[in-house]
Amino acid sequence: MVEGNGDWLRARGIGRERFAGYLAEYLGSIGYQVERVETTEPVGTRVKGQLGRMSPSVPPAASALEFRLYPTSGGAAIVWEAPREVPLDQRPRMDRLVREMESHLERAVHTESHATAKVVRPPTPHLPWTTATAGDPGATGPASAPL
Repeated sequence: MVEGNGDWLRARGIGRERFAGYLAEYLGSIGYQVERVETTEPVGTRVKGQLGRMSPSVPPAASALEFRLYPTSGGAAIVWEAPREVPLDQRPRMDRLVREMESHLERAVHTESHATAKVVRPPTPHLPWTTATAGDPGATGPASAPL
């Protein structure tokens, strides 16, 4: 399955199920009620999170999150599916949440695999709200700076 530039993160050396588990575990730890669904056609995993307890670090736009994970050659990839839009005034908090998620996934994969697996960012990671839209000068550029 070729997904093009829709990937947010990729993992090398671990499977889709374990990568989805790390994502679901993190979302649960910050207050989300997580639903995880495995599909066979096409092969993949959907992880949905609904914020159950309020957190000042989570912007209102991130009260419901949705991701799709699919297998890749030697690993797995995550596609960020929702939210699709983030208001300009919430973007700094959303960027921080994204960086925290990336950092947690990197640490979890690296630690659990004894450094045999790793999380990598695609050359052009895709977050839905980072695409340029007419009249929205703050929508261009990457959502988060590399760690």
